[in-house]
Amino acid sequence: MKDRMLPYWLLIPAFVIVLATTIYPLAYSFVTSFREWDLTKQRRPDGFVGFDNYLHAASESGFQNSLWVTTIFVVTSVALTLVIAMSLALLLRRKGRMHTFTRIVLILPFAMSPALIGVSYRFMFNPEFGVLAKGLGAVFPALEGMPWLADPNLAMAILVLTDVWHWAPYMTFMCLGGLASIPRETEEAARIDGASYLRIFFGIILPQMKGVLLVTAVLKTIFALKMFDQVVTLTGGGPGTSTETLAFFVFNVGFKWYDMGYASALAWILTAIMMLISIWYVRMLLSDRKMATA
Repeated sequence: MKDRMLPYWLLIPAFVIVLATTIYPLAYSFVTSFREWDLTKQRRPDGFVGFDNYLHAASESGFQNSLWVTTIFVVTSVALTLVIAMSLALLLRRKGRMHTFTRIVLILPFAMSPALIGVSYRFMFNPEFGVLAKGLGAVFPALEGMPWLADPNLAMAILVLTDVWHWAPYMTFMCLGGLASIPRETEEAARIDGASYLRIFFGIILPQMKGVLLVTAVLKTIFALKMFDQVVTLTGGGPGTSTETLAFFVFNVGFKWYDMGYASALAWILTAIMMLISIWYVRMLLSDRKMATA
């Protein structure tokens, strides 16, 4: 009897840690999202307000702006990351002299802290002493002294650039794993039949990579929706609110305006968005597998 119960006793410490660090905070924030809690007025949550916090989000301009900014960021970031990752994977698939060295160098951006990446790019795009700003100004004189992070469109473009630079290597290795599972004999047979590389790519490689690309897309989408560090260290949500993503807006509501009830509701809205997108991706993946086995 003792031997049977031993595995369960060994799981208790892990369960307690998960309960204390994950389950309890999630449950507490969910209950808080239905309550009024202004930290400048009271130390504990006040009475229940029902769905008022959620209804307030539907009509508030700040939330709508952050949702729009997040949508632009996620769509451009995910699309560019997948295209670049797939392109790099196809190049790295061909082994050469620098094959191993290239893979080692490629993983370096992903090994860096997102906060450090934001600080680094903030300095590099400084119009007075930034390396990238000065380099672009030397090649294109019209860009000399350009206030890169002071322009809303340029700030968003740089934010997307840093995120793509950070995540593209990781997604490249995921695509390499998918490419390794494709039989080379099929491609060689198509080449013998006179098929061009584009036809091989769209007719053979891409259909067999659909599952891997869907998994890569859902992971990148979730990471992009949660992206917070680079906004803080690179743009600070500015200029104005042009790069204030939903995750950063939740932070501002909770820790700048001290409205914890509303911040909890916003956090659960963000969670619901991620869950809906994940379910949509999974349904696409499962339907694709059913079609493949039919």
